[in-house]
Formats: sequence, structure tokens, C-alpha cells
Amino acid sequence: MKISKTNFKDLLILEPILHEDKRGIFKEVFRKDILEKYLGYSLNFCQDNQVISLSMVLRGLHFQKDPYSQSKLVSVSNGEILDVVVDIRKKSATYGKYFSIELSSKNSKILFIPKGFAHGYLTLSDDALVNYKVDSYFNKDSDEGIPFNDKYLDIDWGVDKEKLIISEKDKNLPEFIW
Repeated sequence: MKISKTNFKDLLILEPILHEDKRGIFKEVFRKDILEKYLGYSLNFCQDNQVISLSMVLRGLHFQKDPYSQSKLVSVSNGEILDVVVDIRKKSATYGKYFSIELSSKNSKILFIPKGFAHGYLTLSDDALVNYKVDSYFNKDSDEGIPFNDKYLDIDWGVDKEKLIISEKDKNLPEFIW
């Protein structure tokens, strides 16, 4: 597995090694020991989630407040998404900045998101099967979010925002206080 740093502390891009032959492709998508050695701390992924989203569906930007904050490992089994994370760690040098990357079944990239980030994505293909592991169970009372169109963040989603399909919950997220 190849691991690449980003400009955000502990936000990593993982690329599995593909083994291809006449039967198809094999890839090892997660190795806890390799990731923990690279990070220098332990992870305990305890819940796997899978979401199917249609074209132009935007989910997020979501996060869990402490003590239920979550690290995530996000991959796409089918289709393509624009994955966006926002650093909400107040003491971080990149606080209030966002990072985006295309994740797809074709490029096989995986995004490791440490605790302290809001997360969302936009489906770019007809549909997408998105998988993510988390290291803390979902807690309804700790569930928070940032509007996808937050004026401070000014995220470039790369599409006409009028065409987006967004849940009522995500349309009505309170402004994030920076």
C-alpha cells in the first residue's frame, strides 16, 4: 500500500497495490498495522458503513462532536465521488481549510480522515457505492454539520449548485462559527 501525505496533519491518501492477471484484479484495501505504523498511533475501526448515492447527490458536511469524534477510512467500490473534508481542529495550522479529492472504483484511492474533520461528498457518476470505516460509533446527540455552501469555506464543488440533490437535514445545517 502506498501512503501519501497531504498538507493537512494526518489526512492521508492510500493507494492499494493492484495485482492483475487474466482472472481479474486483487487489491488489499486496508492494513491496520501499516496505517498505524505510519500514523504513530492506534486505530480501532468498529463500524463499517456503505452508502449508495445517485448522480449529483451531495452528502455532508458531517462530523461527530467529542467525545464521539470519528476517524474515517473512505473508499469507493463502484462509481466516482468528489470527497471533501474540512479541518475543524481549532489548534491546527489548517483550521477552516478544506481538501478535496476524486475517489473512484477506477483510481482505487482511499482517504484516511483523522478525527477533527467534517466530511462530505458529491456523486459524480450515475451512482456510487461508498464505503467507510469509523473508529467510534455514531451518536445521534453528537451529530453535527456544516452547510455545503458555507460562505467562509467557499468550496468549489465543480458543478451547478442548483442541480444538487441534498437532504432537508443538510439544507438546514446551522452556519459554522469560525
